[in-house]
Amino acid sequence: MKKRPVDLVVISDVHLGTYGCHANELIKYLKSIKPKQIVLNGDIVDIWQFNKRFWPKSHMKVVKLLMELITKGVKVHYITGNHDEMLRKFSGFTLGSFHISNKMVLNLDGKKAWIFHGDVFDVTMQHSKWLAKLGAIGYDSLILLNSAVNFFYKKFGKEPVSMSKKIKNSVKSAVKFINDFETVAADIAIENAFDYVVCGHIHQPEIKQIQTEKGTVKYLNSGDWVENLTSLEYHKGQWKLYSYEEDILLKSFDMDVNDPVDILEKNELFQSIMNEFKEMNSPQIEHKL
Repeated sequence: MKKRPVDLVVISDVHLGTYGCHANELIKYLKSIKPKQIVLNGDIVDIWQFNKRFWPKSHMKVVKLLMELITKGVKVHYITGNHDEMLRKFSGFTLGSFHISNKMVLNLDGKKAWIFHGDVFDVTMQHSKWLAKLGAIGYDSLILLNSAVNFFYKKFGKEPVSMSKKIKNSVKSAVKFINDFETVAADIAIENAFDYVVCGHIHQPEIKQIQTEKGTVKYLNSGDWVENLTSLEYHKGQWKLYSYEEDILLKSFDMDVNDPVDILEKNELFQSIMNEFKEMNSPQIEHKL
């Protein structure tokens, strides 16, 4: 399969290490594109849920594919989120084409894109982190239950459903939270004269122009790889919201991505990651971690 060139790809909320992560689909997507730059916009690895000791080989393969891109000189910007917040102490770390930061501004064809994860706008994260973590456990449990329900739906020839999507789209407080999130992000971006504001966090893929009394800005959200399986792509001056579910060609293309689901203990997980770093011949990273 010929790889599709893309100037910039923004991926967020992969949540590696959880049952809901669609790692195999992400692998197929990464193998189908040839990006010049990748922004990993937070919650790529779900460090909050490492105590589950769940780490299939397919999740490790996502990490390995990203490392391979780095060794080839592809710029990879890792922006920290709330589920991988322990990486925030490494903000500013750079090795070759890899960089860790908490937020960034990219120049895209003379326009400024303000990129950050978005948890800074979440009141629950700021004042009741324990409640946010409890919600994350409940969300992952709901995804697991949803998978079981869809398994039986498929057996009876019915279309799959997303319980969490239905909840978010029907509960007024959830709809209000999403609208408020987008409005606050747009307001701050306009005040700082940014042309684009790019977020993740709320798992709600979107591209839209937002206008206020102070001006206009293009708001973009990359969605996630738990429910929506989406990313943002910027190529030749144009933004596009990529959806794996709508990519009929890629979904039907047979790639060798289905590794056996082996479970790694927590210490084995970190050892596996360290082995990948060693293969990159990067003793600096090993020391830093």
